[in-house]
Amino acid sequence: MAPSRKDTKVVVVGGGGTMGSSTALHLLRSGYTPSNVTVLDVYPIPSAQSAGNDLNKIMGIRLRNKVDLQLSLEAREMWRNDELFKPFFHNTGRLDCAHTEDGLMDLRQTYKSLLDAGVGLEESTEWLETEDEILQRMPLLERKKIKGWKAIFSKDGGWLAAAKAINAIGEECRRQGVKFGFGSAGTFKNPILDPHGSTCIGVETADGTKYYADKVVLAAGAWSPALVDLEDQCCSKAWVYAMIQLTPEEAAPYLDTPVVYNGDIGFFFEPNEDGKIKICDEFPGFTHFEQCRPYGAPSTKRVSVPRSHAAHPTDTYPNTSEVAIRRAIDTFLPQFVQKPLFNRALCWCTDSADAALLVCEHPRWKNFVLATGDSGHTFKLLPNIGKHVVELLEGTLADDLKQAWRWRPGQGDALKSRRAAPAKDLADMPGWKHDEKAKL
Repeated sequence: MAPSRKDTKVVVVGGGGTMGSSTALHLLRSGYTPSNVTVLDVYPIPSAQSAGNDLNKIMGIRLRNKVDLQLSLEAREMWRNDELFKPFFHNTGRLDCAHTEDGLMDLRQTYKSLLDAGVGLEESTEWLETEDEILQRMPLLERKKIKGWKAIFSKDGGWLAAAKAINAIGEECRRQGVKFGFGSAGTFKNPILDPHGSTCIGVETADGTKYYADKVVLAAGAWSPALVDLEDQCCSKAWVYAMIQLTPEEAAPYLDTPVVYNGDIGFFFEPNEDGKIKICDEFPGFTHFEQCRPYGAPSTKRVSVPRSHAAHPTDTYPNTSEVAIRRAIDTFLPQFVQKPLFNRALCWCTDSADAALLVCEHPRWKNFVLATGDSGHTFKLLPNIGKHVVELLEGTLADDLKQAWRWRPGQGDALKSRRAAPAKDLADMPGWKHDEKAKL
């Protein structure tokens, strides 16, 4: 007889990040015994290597298909009403802008899709045709900088206090008695297989610790393709950001202003409580290819392996990114263009070829479950994605989700995914690597 929820032991690898922490939380909410849930990560929650360990992330209802729409609406409901999550949702609105021919075409299609979704988004979504209409929603933009812009304003949108939200999950897991392994005792080495080599019965970590379990979830984000052979279904990429510091007087006018996004320039958020504004470039991403041998691969192969800012704290980003971030500031925040930048960093995610998640049991190892392929749009699903991972563990995942998230090698190019162009490799981008400084 299959073990009950009460008796089932689960190990979550990468449990300090977005999908892993959400999975751990929903195991508890589903009735699993806390002491039978083990969270492993290189760093404590929120993991310093996780893309979710961030000042803020965008919240918005966006849809490429019915699965995206369903998950976005679920997440919106939980960010608004779930006691654990609602303190971290800043419902300031989201302003999506465009001005190039391709950008405007995409913007109009997005607007039509939102209206056609049939779930009431027309009540919270507004098309802004003129500069005057844009400035009514965000008067702190400069008219001369937004010539020819059009926009969608979404009342559903805003931003999420990302690291704080994951930390809240970590505190809840600790409060309930979840087990943890960090450092070398939390660093994935390989799955432990039964004598037949077909069923996963646990995980061995870098220090030799063995954690036995009925189910193992690999939710290691951008590190997943380097840990286990995913047959090139995912490609890990970095995006960049930097911050500027505002005085209380400078920050005050920006309180509760919407997130402003332009796909040809970048995006920024209102200042946080300390007056920090995060500014991001928008581009196809950077890779970091190395020869390595993920577990299960027949030989070494080229894999884009994240270079963690936590492990290389003096790294910044390429010289071209400095130019792009400065351009974004000049467009969005020209009065602060002389402000010094700090916290320049790379943020790592992993793209699938079709930008859909890879959430499935590995076809070679029973009870070894993958939860990865975030493709840069998963943090908003922090409240609910773990619920569906638990459904997969229990064999109750809905057929449409199962189909969208299935194991699917050879179905496209993860290096480009659905972005405008393939990612460029950091090896070809000067300015970001500062190992010599790190040794001083």
